[in-house]
Order: sequence, then C-alpha cells, then structure tokens
Amino acid sequence: MGIKRIGKHLLEHRWRVRREFPPRVLDAIEKAIKAGEATHSGQIRFVVEGALDGVPLFRDQPARERALDVFAHLRIWDTHHNNGVLIYLLLADRDVEIVADRGIDAKVGHAGWEAICRAMETDFRAGRFEQGVIKGIEAVSRELARHFPHVAGGSNELSDKPVVI
Repeated sequence: MGIKRIGKHLLEHRWRVRREFPPRVLDAIEKAIKAGEATHSGQIRFVVEGALDGVPLFRDQPARERALDVFAHLRIWDTHHNNGVLIYLLLADRDVEIVADRGIDAKVGHAGWEAICRAMETDFRAGRFEQGVIKGIEAVSRELARHFPHVAGGSNELSDKPVVI
C-alpha cells in the first residue's frame, strides 16, 4: 500500500465528485443511459466513487476489485438475459473499470471493454468527465445493441440513475 495513494484518497474525497459531477452532469448521464437502453435490451449502470475510505483503502483494494464489489452490491448481475454492465469510475485514481455480466461479457470480451475504458480515461485526463462518461455509455450501448437488440415491450430492470459513492 503506497502512502501516495492513501494521501490522494484521503485528500480528494467526495468534494471532487461534486465538482466534476454536479446535478446537471448526473442528469445528462442518466439521459444518455436511457437513450442507449432504447437501442438494446441490456442494462447499464454508472457509478462514480470519489475515493476509497476505511477498509477498502487500507487493504489497498484495486479499482477492479472494488468495481466487482459494487457490481454485486447493486445486483447488476440479476438481469433476465445476464446482460447488465457496470461502468465504474474511481475518481481519485482516475481509473475506469467495466464489469459485465456473463451474457454480454462472453461476446465482447476483456479487450473490448478495455478499449472503452482507455478511451474514457483519455477524456478524463483532459478534464472532460461528462464527455468521457457519455462516450463510454454510447460505446457500451453499441456493443449491447449488436448482441442484445431492443425488444418491444422489454422492461427496464435496473435504475438508469447514476450512483455517487
């Protein structure tokens, strides 16, 4: 566990999320998820966590492991077609992780998700958080639309509202 990472997480806690993701940006993200889900039968959740604290921080939990915990906690795996996708941003580390349920993950694979994450991180490094998230949602939606097209009368199984931790 590096002291630099601990310091960053302790200092950049939740204030950074409020600055980069004000209500206007969270509303735009929710609208992008709704628009994307109109093109496919998958489910997308976006979660931004300002920084780790407590046990996850002092265990030096990597962003990927934390994303898996959030995926399980929000029950994103609990969709009819096993096609739920989590886009998780750990803001203090500027690390994006995509966790996908087995139905869609088997079709897109690790390399496909990594390409989307890296594109988002490029926008984040340039300070374009809203643009990066929306482009990521659009890219995930394209993958879902290709493998799980929209079904008339389908239901929205998971909330489209972004989660701020």
